Amino acid sequence: MKIADFGVEIWMNEYETRAKFNIAETCVESMTVHELLALCGDEERHLEVLRRIHLTYGDIPGSERLRGAVASLYKGRSAEEVLITDGGIGSNFIALWSFVEPGDEVVALLPTYQQLYALPESFGARVTRLRARRENAFRPDVEELRRAVTHRTRLIVLNYPNNPTGASLDEDAMREIVAVADRVGAWILCDEIYRGLEHQGAYGAPSFTDLYPRAIGTGSLSKVYSLAGLRTGWIVAPREFLEECSRHRDYTTISCGRVNDYLAALALEHRDRVLERNLALVRSNAAVLGEWVRQEPLVSWTAPRAGTTALLRFQRDQGSEAFCRELFDATGTMLVPGSCFEFSDCSARIGFAPHTETLRGGLGALSAFLHA
Repeated sequence: MKIADFGVEIWMNEYETRAKFNIAETCVESMTVHELLALCGDEERHLEVLRRIHLTYGDIPGSERLRGAVASLYKGRSAEEVLITDGGIGSNFIALWSFVEPGDEVVALLPTYQQLYALPESFGARVTRLRARRENAFRPDVEELRRAVTHRTRLIVLNYPNNPTGASLDEDAMREIVAVADRVGAWILCDEIYRGLEHQGAYGAPSFTDLYPRAIGTGSLSKVYSLAGLRTGWIVAPREFLEECSRHRDYTTISCGRVNDYLAALALEHRDRVLERNLALVRSNAAVLGEWVRQEPLVSWTAPRAGTTALLRFQRDQGSEAFCRELFDATGTMLVPGSCFEFSDCSARIGFAPHTETLRGGLGALSAFLHA
C-alpha cells in the first residue's frame, strides 16, 4: 500500500526536540502526573492505587469506567458506544480503516490534519477535497459541499474545531452539513480533538454524534486535557460500527495500558478542574497572540475561535517551508509551514497554548526575524 509522506509529523519529528521556542505544539501545556493528581485531589490515595496496579494487559476496549467517562462528554451515549484507542491518531486510523473500501467516494474538507484525507486515498477511495477559504473564516461552504456530495458518497470527513486555523462551527452550521449528508445517506466522521476549547462560552459545543445517527466522533486527552503522554483516544459511534472497529483494532492494539486507563478516567472524572486550568491558559494566550498580530504589520490572520492553533500569513516573497527553516536556524523558534496543510503562500501554523513565557519569547523572536 502506497501512502503520502505525513508532512506535519515529519516536520515535528525534525524540529520539536531542538526548539528554543516551540510555538508549533498543539497541546495545551502538558501536565505532570503530580499536577494531574493535585488537580483531582486526594493525591496520596491515587498514588497508592497506582502502586498496586498489576502491569498486565488491560481491558481490551478500555475499562468500563473510562468508556463511561468518555460517554459523559456526549448526549445520550453509553460506555458500549465508546472504543478506546491509542491516541486521537489511532482513533482516526481505526475508524477510517474500518469504514473505507476501495472505490468509495469520500468528501474531505480542508485545510485539515493530513491523515483524514491521505488515509482514505491510500485505502483506494476516490477523495474529493473541498477547501474552506479565508474569506469565509475557514468554515465550510455548504453550497459547495452540497454540489460535491453525490448519491455515491459514503463519507464526509472533517475536523472542527479546526487544525490548523482554529475555526469552529456553531450548531446551525453543523445541522446544515448533517442535512447534506442525510440527503444521500452518507456518514460523517469528525475529528473533534479540540472540542471543549472554545474561546468564548462554556464547554458543551455539540458533537456531530449528538446530531446525526450516522456520525462518528473521534477525540483524545492530548490537546484539551494536556495529557498527550497517556496516548488515550476514543471513537464514539453506533454500536454496529464499533463492532467493525473492534475487529480491525484487534490487529493493531492488544489492550489499553492499565496505568494510562486509570489516569485517563481520573482526568475525565475531574474534567471541570482540568478545563478550568486549560481554558484560562488558552484564552489568555489567545489574547496575547491577538495583540501581537494587531501590532505586527507584516502578519495577518483569521482569528481562531476554538482550539490551540491559528494560521499566520506573512508578507514574505518565499515559500513557507523555507521561511520556517530560516526562522528556526536564526532564532530556534518553531512554527509549522503552511505547505504541510497545502497552502501555497508564506503561511504557518502557530500553537499558542504553551507556557505564556514561551509564547511571548517565540513571538518576540519572530518579530525580530521579520524585521531583521
